[in-house]
This record gives sequence, structure tokens and C-alpha cells, in this order.
Amino acid sequence: MPMTGRIVIADDHPLLRAAVRGCVEQSWPGRDVVEVADAASARVEAGKGGVELLTLDLHMADSAGLQTLMAFRQDFPAIPVVVVSASEDAKVRRGARELGAAAFIPKSAPLPLMREALTAVAEGDYWFPEEGEVTKQDASNLEKLARLTPAQRRILTLVSEGKLNKQIAHEMDISEATVKAHMTAIFRRLGVVNRTQAVLIAKQLDAALPPAGA
Repeated sequence: MPMTGRIVIADDHPLLRAAVRGCVEQSWPGRDVVEVADAASARVEAGKGGVELLTLDLHMADSAGLQTLMAFRQDFPAIPVVVVSASEDAKVRRGARELGAAAFIPKSAPLPLMREALTAVAEGDYWFPEEGEVTKQDASNLEKLARLTPAQRRILTLVSEGKLNKQIAHEMDISEATVKAHMTAIFRRLGVVNRTQAVLIAKQLDAALPPAGA
């Protein structure tokens, strides 16, 4: 018999995980549901295979907001990611959509709305609430980030973590020359001239997120 698909719920709030689990079990019946409290554990579960859906809190203790979403989309492109976030900021919602999330569910959403979103994803659709106003600069930065290749997004995430070219090359199993070539392309696509400016664009997108644990 085929293996039952798994759903991974990543959130550091037990009550929120329980609420998401209840909706998942209605929208995705018959799946095994795994609850984790940090991004590292979610990555371990995703690496085991057989995951049909990941619900992701953008700001757990070891998360970096939209950069964490970028990393999951890069490393596990076949897994639909539903962002469940306390942020009500329009640029975070738009960022989640631009960077490849299948849905964005505000933590303030009532359970029927959460079920609606999860059911839409189960049926192969996308689900996003109205975004509200996004500044032209934020919209421009989101579009630039969305145009990065998966490898470039991964490198930008590692740069944001403070990794040097040598460390990035080792982690991605590529040469330092390849890392440098990617960095040059990243600078060009983002319209910046150095690593600091590139990291600022990535980090500004998460400025509206609540503090970890909120």
C-alpha cells in the first residue's frame, strides 16, 4: 500500500499548532500530522520525504521571516508551504506570495477561514487574503527577490546568516568562484553594490514581523 502522506505543522505556540492541526485533519483527511516548534525540526521532517504540506510560522526562535520561506522553497520545492503568521503587514503577505508560498493565513483568521485556505491548497489552488497597501519600494524589492534563482536565494539567505563565501561554498558543495559569480548576479538583480546592501533588502522585508514568540 502507498505510504500515507504527512503534514508538518511548524509553530512555537502549542495552542496555534492544535488549531492548525484541527483544520488540517478536516481539509487533508487521512494524513499523518507532525507538530514541530522550530524551523530546524521542520527541515528534518521535510528531509525524511513524504511531506504533502508544510505550515510555517515565519518567526519562531530560529526563523528569519521570509528568508526562512525562501530557504524551504529552495531546498524542498515540491512541498507546498502555507505561511501562518501573526503579521498583518501587507508587504509580508505579498512577500510570501512572491517567494512561492501556496497560501498566507493570518493567525487572527477564524477557523472557518483557515479551513477554507487549507482546503484550497489541498485542491491545488492558492489562497491569499487581500494585501492592502504596499509601498513602491517594498513592492520593487519583493519583485527583485522573486527574480532571483533558487541558488541565488539560498546564497542570499546564507549571507544574511553571516556566512563567508568559503563557508557558503562548503555548505552548498560548490566552488568559491561559483559563489562569487552568484553574488555578482545577486548584486545586479537587486540593484546593490555590496553584501551589506543585499542583506538589508532581504531583512527589511521582515521588519514588520512581530518579535519571536509573539
